[in-house]
Amino acid sequence: MKPSFRTKSVTTKVTDEEYARLEGLAGGSGQNMSEWVRRVLLDEHAESHEDVLLGEVLGLRTILLNLLFKVAKSEPMTEEQMQALIAAADAGKMERARKLLAPAASEVQP
Repeated sequence: MKPSFRTKSVTTKVTDEEYARLEGLAGGSGQNMSEWVRRVLLDEHAESHEDVLLGEVLGLRTILLNLLFKVAKSEPMTEEQMQALIAAADAGKMERARKLLAPAASEVQP
């Protein structure tokens, strides 16, 4: 199998201050600027989508399970209770998603 060569470029313009900040971030990672930017653009973007998707699934799961428990007990759900349930599910979903994804992310990182 032939090795894959990088033949395309992605460029942008930044201010001196932005460039200095990027240099610091890249240097802090132990990578040169090109490798760091490539990793941020490709890897980090994908992870943030995973966080959001898992967060939404966890939020919906929380709402659904709470509603099912209410139905199973034959208890009514008021509009205020529903709004509180949605707010509580939204408040904690992203933190729960990040906690669940953290072990998987540490296995992938070199």
